[in-house]
Amino acid sequence: MLEILRRVIQEVNAARDLDTALDIIVDRIQSAMATQVCSVYLFDEESNQYVFRATRGLNPDIIGQIAVGKDESLVGLVAQRAEPVNLNNAPKHPRFRYVDNLGEDEYNSFLGVPIIHHRKVLGVLVVQRESRRRYDESEEAFLITLSAQLSGVIAHAKVTGVFSGSAKELPATRFPGKSGAPGVAIGKAIVIYPEADLSKVPERITKNIDRQVQLFQTAIEETRDEISVMSKKLSDRLQPEELALFDAYLHMLDDSAITGEVISVIKEGIWSQTALRRVIDAHVATFDAMEDQYLRERGTDVRDLGQRVLAKLQSKDTKRKSYPRGTVLVGEELTPSILASVPRGRLAGLISIKGSGSSHVAILAKAMGVPTVMGVEDLPLNMLEEKPIIVDGFNGIVITYPNKEQLNLYKSIIKEEAAFDADLESLKDEKSETLDGSRVRLWVNTGLMTDVAKSLEHGAEGVGLYRTEIHFMMNDRFPTEEEQRLIYRKHLKAFYPRPVTMRTLDIGGDKALSYFPIKEENPFLGWRGIRVTLDHPEIFLAQVRAMIRANEGIDAYLRIMLPMVSSVSEVDEAQRLISQCYREIVEEGVEVEMPDVGVMIEVPAAVYQARDIIRRVDFLSVGSNDLIQYMLAVDRNNAQVAELYQEFHPAVLHALKQVVDATHAEKKFVGICGEMAGNPAAAILLTAMGYDVLSMNTTNLLKVKWAIRSFEMTKAKRMLSRVLKMDNAYLIKNYVEGELKKAGLGRLIRSRQAP
Repeated sequence: MLEILRRVIQEVNAARDLDTALDIIVDRIQSAMATQVCSVYLFDEESNQYVFRATRGLNPDIIGQIAVGKDESLVGLVAQRAEPVNLNNAPKHPRFRYVDNLGEDEYNSFLGVPIIHHRKVLGVLVVQRESRRRYDESEEAFLITLSAQLSGVIAHAKVTGVFSGSAKELPATRFPGKSGAPGVAIGKAIVIYPEADLSKVPERITKNIDRQVQLFQTAIEETRDEISVMSKKLSDRLQPEELALFDAYLHMLDDSAITGEVISVIKEGIWSQTALRRVIDAHVATFDAMEDQYLRERGTDVRDLGQRVLAKLQSKDTKRKSYPRGTVLVGEELTPSILASVPRGRLAGLISIKGSGSSHVAILAKAMGVPTVMGVEDLPLNMLEEKPIIVDGFNGIVITYPNKEQLNLYKSIIKEEAAFDADLESLKDEKSETLDGSRVRLWVNTGLMTDVAKSLEHGAEGVGLYRTEIHFMMNDRFPTEEEQRLIYRKHLKAFYPRPVTMRTLDIGGDKALSYFPIKEENPFLGWRGIRVTLDHPEIFLAQVRAMIRANEGIDAYLRIMLPMVSSVSEVDEAQRLISQCYREIVEEGVEVEMPDVGVMIEVPAAVYQARDIIRRVDFLSVGSNDLIQYMLAVDRNNAQVAELYQEFHPAVLHALKQVVDATHAEKKFVGICGEMAGNPAAAILLTAMGYDVLSMNTTNLLKVKWAIRSFEMTKAKRMLSRVLKMDNAYLIKNYVEGELKKAGLGRLIRSRQAP
């Protein structure tokens, strides 16, 4: 069964369009199950019905002419229940519907299974036969397994209309994802793809055909030389029949084989790397479809050869990537270094196939004010290069090849948002306090010097989180103590006399250093944050010394914060090292004050030990992004479970309240620096809980200030009291947002609900 599954999926993936793929599916299933009929019905959103799209055994002349709803026919029953229906006498079932000219009169046995993708029934796969007996368990299991395997491929094909990327253009199409950073961007897609990965090479044309042919031929010659050298090195260790593989590789690169085919495609005006991908994909698909296992495995050889040539091509094609104004970066997985590669002022939006709204790159996008959509799994990357695109960061929607109506709609939204932001500017010098005079400080999260001016312009009262790891991530080695000191000093000077909270190096999880790789099975439950720096005290000591020395002659309010703490022993060890640094610096003759030291509450263990921890330090600050991730067991980079990442989850709210109570019981200071703090609806609840500081990305600061200044603390506390008795995150969210609308803050909610 596994072999049949593999072959069907490979053939479907190689199909040129949806209809061809469906034809392959019904043909192969009919043959594999030795059944008389196999048909596919796909859901049509416009008609809200399941349309007869492909068949073997029924009348092919009426494909596309029959449609059924969920409340009618056996197909509708399968879709309605979202589970298999297995009958031995289908015509006698009350939901059976006779259709003229369909040709199913003689068939009694019926097995239908739903095609489900992300909880949505995309269609129904049906097999039928004359004999009156149910399909057995193994047959049902086979069809269910095949349906599950094909669901993602069919979902992709439905939204794009193609599989292989051979179509030259897409219609205006909406692709759902997750909101990464709010706002709307209209621009041109620039696709970022990994090196030496043929499957990720985009569709791209070229005007300089001769240059591309030359680059390709050079890459071929270098690949031939490399293979010849490998063959000679192994000649004394391999048998002649094994060495013949290298000769086969060389023959494939002849002008009469792959090389000639690629050059022919390039001469049609296609970029050399795209041409290579097309030719290699075609050859691999041919081998994969073969019955003989030995021949099928030759497809792997062809793919490997293509990867080798691509690597050479990429090393030769050193032309600097062009980033036009209005660049929308699109990639399978975007990183901070990729964002930094785009010249300032040219980056309009971001789209990532992987990740969610709470992943690290999304947090950076929010800080930069760049509209972002994450987790757009079905986006056809290789068809988007330099094509028009819309990023709806409010709703997590991407629109490719937008039509005139869509462009006009989103242009109006951009204008409305700009006017809204301008209206909020009047609040920048106002105090952040409730209508009845309760004060809450609004600080900002920063990481780059470019954040400073914008933060101060928006009335930031301090820095609640300075992400020191960003400088480490943008470097090709560990920065020296002096290099760090100079960077930290600039921040302290820029924000003086406002407090600046510097988090010690927080790497691991989704934050990697190229020169200090951490490879783990489960990085979010592994070596990260304080665990890394305590294991490498030389890194920790150099950074802390740089922070303290940076304050010499400034006398700023410096605070040092420890990330990913899960036990008091980590706090004790870190405090010992910080005290050691301070003593050494003072002994060196530097006159500087001992900074406050605090801890980030990011794991459930720290919540329950909050009182013990705060007795050892000066302040606590909740990192809500990771705390929610660990409390709800939701990987915040996994788009498949992004909906389970809920800020308003009752357990999260109770944990946040517990941290405040523990800290205030010791008469100390507590803040929150996660994304929750920048959500106006959540900010009202956090203020009611008693958080002294809300630290957020600059783009959200004035919106949060407006919300706080529109409520009385007494009302906010009544809201909090009510939600703490509720047991459903969706109900809590709807209730709090409803209260914001009643308070005249509907524009804050509307900005999250663009059409």
